[in-house]
Amino acid sequence: CATVALTSGTRLGPYEIVSPLGAGGMGEVYRARDTRLDRSVAIKILPAHLCSDPLRKQRFEREAKVISSLNHPHICVLHDVGHQDGMDYLVMECIEGETLAKRMERGLLPLEQVVKFGMQITDALDKAHRSGVVHRDLKPANIMLTPTGAKLLDFGLAKPTIPNSSAATLTAATTHSTPVTEQGTIIGTFQYMSPEQVEGKDLDGRSDIFSLGAVLYEMLTGRQAFEGKSQLSVASAILEKEPESISRLKPMTPPALDHAIRSCLAKDREERWQTARDLVLELKWITEAGSQVGVSAPMVSQRKLRERLAWTAATVLALATIALAIGFVLRTPHSVQMVRSSLLPPQGSSFLPDNFATSPDGTRLAFVAVGPDSKNTLWVRALSSSSAQQLNGTEDASFPFWSPDNQRIGFFAEGKLKIADSGGGTVQILCEAPVGRGGTWNRGGTIVFAPNVAGPLYRVSSAGGALVPVTAIPSQSGQAHRFPYFLPDGKHFVYFVDWSNSTDPVGDGIYAGSLDSTSSKRISSEITGNVIYASGHLLFVRDRRLMAQPFDPARLETMGPPVPLGEQELEKDTAFSRSSFSSSDNGMLVLQSTADAPSRLIWFDANGKELGQLPGAGYRDPRISPDGRFLAISSDDFGNGRRFIRFVDLARGVSTRLTDAGNEEMPLWSRDGKQITYVSVAANSYSLAQVPADGSGPPQVLLQGAKMIPNDWTPDGRLVFMHFATGPADLTLLSPGDRQTTVIAPGAEAQFSPDGRWITFLGAPNFAEVIVQPFPSPGSHIQVSIAGGAQPRWSRDGRQIFYIAPDKKLMAVSFDPQKKSVSAPRMVFQTRIIAPSFVLFQYDVAPDGRFLINSLPSNTSSPLTVLTGWNALLQGR
Repeated sequence: CATVALTSGTRLGPYEIVSPLGAGGMGEVYRARDTRLDRSVAIKILPAHLCSDPLRKQRFEREAKVISSLNHPHICVLHDVGHQDGMDYLVMECIEGETLAKRMERGLLPLEQVVKFGMQITDALDKAHRSGVVHRDLKPANIMLTPTGAKLLDFGLAKPTIPNSSAATLTAATTHSTPVTEQGTIIGTFQYMSPEQVEGKDLDGRSDIFSLGAVLYEMLTGRQAFEGKSQLSVASAILEKEPESISRLKPMTPPALDHAIRSCLAKDREERWQTARDLVLELKWITEAGSQVGVSAPMVSQRKLRERLAWTAATVLALATIALAIGFVLRTPHSVQMVRSSLLPPQGSSFLPDNFATSPDGTRLAFVAVGPDSKNTLWVRALSSSSAQQLNGTEDASFPFWSPDNQRIGFFAEGKLKIADSGGGTVQILCEAPVGRGGTWNRGGTIVFAPNVAGPLYRVSSAGGALVPVTAIPSQSGQAHRFPYFLPDGKHFVYFVDWSNSTDPVGDGIYAGSLDSTSSKRISSEITGNVIYASGHLLFVRDRRLMAQPFDPARLETMGPPVPLGEQELEKDTAFSRSSFSSSDNGMLVLQSTADAPSRLIWFDANGKELGQLPGAGYRDPRISPDGRFLAISSDDFGNGRRFIRFVDLARGVSTRLTDAGNEEMPLWSRDGKQITYVSVAANSYSLAQVPADGSGPPQVLLQGAKMIPNDWTPDGRLVFMHFATGPADLTLLSPGDRQTTVIAPGAEAQFSPDGRWITFLGAPNFAEVIVQPFPSPGSHIQVSIAGGAQPRWSRDGRQIFYIAPDKKLMAVSFDPQKKSVSAPRMVFQTRIIAPSFVLFQYDVAPDGRFLINSLPSNTSSPLTVLTGWNALLQGR
């Protein structure tokens, strides 16, 4: 029973198997055709332990008759039960849609959808409970979202309520056994169990209400209500701990909804909602009361705007809203209500993530867009206008920032720091900036900027001149100082320190620097990433939440705890911890939420034809297994900034999470395909670790220390990794057996040839060109790229080296190891890779010659969100 996969065409009574739909601990599910009624159905083949016991089979059939009577629009219909060839099966309604679990992988649901789906599921539970049935396995994976609403699944394994003296039914766990001994029954659903279910007590409908509360909590916050590293710790949390307050995690949540969910999650079932009908009425009241109970009706309406209107109408309406809001903000000195709207990119273009800046007066936006030709260029848009202006001479632009008079824009392009007239005039080159990472401009005409991925910040006059360091890097340190932002006095600035090691006198965090000296003051070790100052607050992202913390720019000190701004979730880029937000001082805030982040992992053939994409978002760092059958990725499972390593079976489309800490990135396959190496980060400490690809064992730490990024394995079992211990990246070899390390050369993004006799990497000093050289014997290097390149990759036959050019073209050279030569670079095809360099391995080459690339889809029009009067959220705090 459920031990042999059914093939297409297999008949079970009148039902003909079409294709598999999924599998789990409670059986396998197939799409099938009812040959009598010519309709699609779903057939669940029950697991063997439910088929081998005659008493259980008899009870199962009796219970199925009860459950089949649950006729409700939000309950999946059970049509039939059957038995054939020793196999028991259920015949259910075939539902088109996606599970709530799958939907939440893409980010949080809007508030109105949480309430809507919550009402529908609660109403379904009410129907079941009134019919004497307890679900007992309510979880996101058992809720299907369809065009007509939510549907509750898997009532086929529920339990009719019976007297306490009766025997256990079909799926009952061993009475009074501990949770840890019931792994075969509860694994995968444990986080949603009620306290009485954990303790093995008899259950009634109030147990489902507790589980529903846990589901609603996760829908609102993106976090499970009860978490732990083992079943025992989860059980302890369910029995003894209260989940973190929703009002703290999501301050925009209506207080009435917060109360309703807390009542669901009461430990004592006598203190919960006593019936599902009570909760249905409460949710209905919250919906009808709207803003009277804390729901901002205009905000809810605006979140649905793009779903209800055509693009043209939505754009016009959003622009009108912005124009009115800007005028209101500029004319009104007192507090205002926050207004939300959206901005779409120019036709045929995409916003480049993390690359936009509001003007100081809050009237215009400078942004980098990826055009139809896949080139990055700088644009300027008045927020009261329906069109944007492309600035000539700004190809390859990144990280724009404004002059204080709102007339000019600084940006980085082609290895230089440049200035453009915001009205479309000439472009001026100021100085070298090989890989610029942020700049800021004061009223005295001084620009402070980060010219490279690592090293100190420098100052330069906006009229040109010599560069002067304004921060200092500790001796023998690989620290990076990035993303400076001037404070109101024009003398001090805040900036982000990254890549510190354990011997540095100061570690990662936010610091304040001064134009007068290279000394600095630590503001916070808890804030990482870009930070700006506006409306008396530091704005930054923590756990994907945009936060505002009161700050005294005179004393250079925070003045109170941070508070979240709105409900949006923001991503931090993997390599440099930068998030997509910008603000003016008058309450104009622009951001790009995770839900609108457009990148996807997309397959391309050798001619650049798109072949398909991995479903879902939040995937990065793709690595294809040596045999091409599997994929390793870093995945944002919970939409809260935590990343995990996942193993993907490409043929079956099945994904398995291999790590649990939530701070793992940059997976790498061992040469035999049995292990996956990755880096994990915790409290400024980096670890190289590996885990069996089949999940058969726990992770093992290989090395700990300063920032490290795994690159590749040699044929003899040594790991080459980028090490930032004593300066810009060194390529270092690790022998896992004795943990000895040896520096090969300064460099980045290395990969060995298939035979292990050659190595490609980005060469020092600026890591701007791809080179190849013999390994391990020394030899002169050969330059592969011309005019810049990054992310080198070998073809599986070792005859070609691929790389990404600065304009995002996928380039290739032919390699002759005998002659020790490479051909002239040729374009393979134009990509839309998320960024061309220093994003660390965002594409891979399959054995059959296909490419998997973390790309901006060609048809995307993901918007930016504009919040006017965001500082109104801070009133009273």
